[in-house]
Amino acid sequence: MKREGGFTLIELMVSVAILAILASVVVPLAQVGVQRGKEKELKLALREIRAGIDAYKHAVDTGRIYRSVDGTGYPESLAALVEGSVDLKDPKGRKLYFLRRIPRDPMSGNEGASAEASWGKRSYQSEAEDPREGEDVYDVYSLSERIGLNGRPYREW
Repeated sequence: MKREGGFTLIELMVSVAILAILASVVVPLAQVGVQRGKEKELKLALREIRAGIDAYKHAVDTGRIYRSVDGTGYPESLAALVEGSVDLKDPKGRKLYFLRRIPRDPMSGNEGASAEASWGKRSYQSEAEDPREGEDVYDVYSLSERIGLNGRPYREW
């Protein structure tokens, strides 16, 4: 009697069980990798926007951008960082730009909103524990309610 080549049912079941165990290990690792990548994007976006806000404030403090008497010296909106402001010390009246574009909050679930609307904005007059929008933009934060891999909510980054 000649035996034909192939797998038995037991061999196939063992192979499928091994693949299922490997998949159950790999999928969570892949999800953590994706979350870690988004967290890196969030840190870079926050650093970029905050550096732009600080540069704007420095330009106001050094007299390169007009400041009203009752103003704080911070930009009125994130769009002001992209649109630029006239450099008062430039004889040709060129503009100073602080951001090329407003980065989107990678943790924001609202993909249809504009990049500026994806961020929470804190005005100079509001407290750090209770950030609220106002006449200017002193800081930005993520609107996501999720918690990062480090155990801190994204709102507090």
